[in-house]
Amino acid sequence: MKLTYPAIFEPLGDRPGYVVTVPDLPGCVTEGDSLADAIIMAEDAASGWVLDELEDGKQPPKASELAAVHTENGQFVSLLALDMDRYAEKYGAKAVRKNVTIPAWLNTYAESLNLNFSKVLQDALQELYQTT
Repeated sequence: MKLTYPAIFEPLGDRPGYVVTVPDLPGCVTEGDSLADAIIMAEDAASGWVLDELEDGKQPPKASELAAVHTENGQFVSLLALDMDRYAEKYGAKAVRKNVTIPAWLNTYAESLNLNFSKVLQDALQELYQTT
């Protein structure tokens, strides 16, 4: 899942760097010591914000049109690009309980090997994910 959100960049004034606010993601505010750092920090903060929503079973908010974002003196708007698949692969940690049904003979065999069913399923799903 790839997303874009407009962000407002405001120079810190008293020192180098920028404060970045993402209006569509309430409370998503960060800063960086340079413009490049501020962009990286903002993409990370926004990705974390969206990942929390996704892990709670919610859809990410719709992004505002760039022209609809208003700025004050000294501020400017730029788009952030979020690669949620890559971010979730690296930082996603919320576990979800799933019940599965397997044949009794396969259950007996797996238990005789002392297999961790959750680990086997996770490994198989991750391998499938990486090949698609």
